[in-house]
Amino acid sequence: MSLISEFGKTKRKQLKLTQEELAMKAGVALTVIRKIEQGKDNLSLSKVNQVLLMFGHVLGPVSEK
Repeated sequence: MSLISEFGKTKRKQLKLTQEELAMKAGVALTVIRKIEQGKDNLSLSKVNQVLLMFGHVLGPVSEK
């Protein structure tokens, strides 16, 4: 499982939200939440950031080192 998928699922559960509830609150389709939590790699960066903003985070460049 990827880091983003683990992070998203853990944060969602900490907030006691279902996938459906998170999708509604983030303003994205349920399929976006499912793809994130499944670690799919063909996601829209803007959609992922919409979801991560619910947890006070966004994606950004990270050094490989």
